[in-house]
Amino acid sequence: QVQLMESGGGSVQAGGSLRLSCAAPGYTSSSLSMGWFRQAPGKERELVAHIFTFDYSTSYADSVKGRFTISQAKARNTVHLQMNSLKPEDTAMYYCVADPGTFCFRGMGTCAYWGQGTQVTVSS
Repeated sequence: QVQLMESGGGSVQAGGSLRLSCAAPGYTSSSLSMGWFRQAPGKERELVAHIFTFDYSTSYADSVKGRFTISQAKARNTVHLQMNSLKPEDTAMYYCVADPGTFCFRGMGTCAYWGQGTQVTVSS
């Protein structure tokens, strides 16, 4: 079973920044495509950002475009999510996800691996 190790998150005031990191050190078969979902209480889960490691292309939810940046770290199967200009509506539990394929990032199926989640709280 592959475990995703998340770090970062926490509490910040509106306009501030946070960085989330996620690693899959136990996965050695190939490169994983990785991303972040978030879910706030009473709201649907939202795919925030993802990166396809075969071509390093990225995609973002409209709600975070221009503020969040997902990037591949030097370490294999490790990504960062830099979150700038945070807003109270960004408050949610953020889950790192990973998959050997890309379908789950296109709304088809569920990603194979999920992290435990890290809380991001933005106060006004």
